[in-house]
Amino acid sequence: MLFKIGFIPVTLIDVIDIAIVTTLFYELYQFLKGSVAIRMFIGLLVILLISILGELLDMSALTWIMSGLKTVWVLGFVIVFQPELRRLLIYLGQSRLIRTFVHVGDLEFVDHIIDAAQELSRKNFGALIVIIRDMNIKSVSETGIVLQAQLSKQLISSVFNPRSPLHDGALLIRNEVAVAAKCLLPLSQKPDLDPALGTRHRAALGLSEQSDAFVMVVSEETGMISYAENGKLVRGLTESMLRKKLDEIFSPKPGIVKKGITGWSSE
Repeated sequence: MLFKIGFIPVTLIDVIDIAIVTTLFYELYQFLKGSVAIRMFIGLLVILLISILGELLDMSALTWIMSGLKTVWVLGFVIVFQPELRRLLIYLGQSRLIRTFVHVGDLEFVDHIIDAAQELSRKNFGALIVIIRDMNIKSVSETGIVLQAQLSKQLISSVFNPRSPLHDGALLIRNEVAVAAKCLLPLSQKPDLDPALGTRHRAALGLSEQSDAFVMVVSEETGMISYAENGKLVRGLTESMLRKKLDEIFSPKPGIVKKGITGWSSE
């Protein structure tokens, strides 16, 4: 026993239990924040708190009503939050921690990203693709148009077609979900940047300086594929180079050290 709150003894297990539950609720709130489902989630939390309060204060009528609701609470939660639960399970299954211990094999959506980048490069269609990692960049996604769509080569190519109303700005991707399009990124303010670099490259660098996002750029003028990471710009990627880098991001091996790949030109 660590200490007592009144007559209630508190042990180390109790502290760990409370910490885990608090973390789970906080992460779930962060995941749902900004979506319509957050209002329903808060409503369910209010019902749960009222139920606990009724039991603590021994309110017979309130406890009876809430005990009846408990029988359908879990089923109702699954039905109401079905889309969010699916996205949450995908997010957890493809998180960096899980992938460190469990090899998930080839990820089909990586092929979609690579194929789309190659097609955009051949057509000289400018593109700015942000792959979200651990850091929350909700402030960036809020500047664009919410998609929350299944990722595919066709979707990426359509977004960056010059005739598309979404082609100006960045496409945000989290795992196999296209989160938002036409997003505005902060421009890099580095004084020593190559004057030949356009707005897309400066925007890619700007976001990579402020977050852990991996930002791909397809040049509209040359069709060259580049990426920005940790404030550094790497240019002139081939398909094999791009695949190696994306495999490193989505299927990291235990103990891997992130660094530039020898032979890649950088600025």
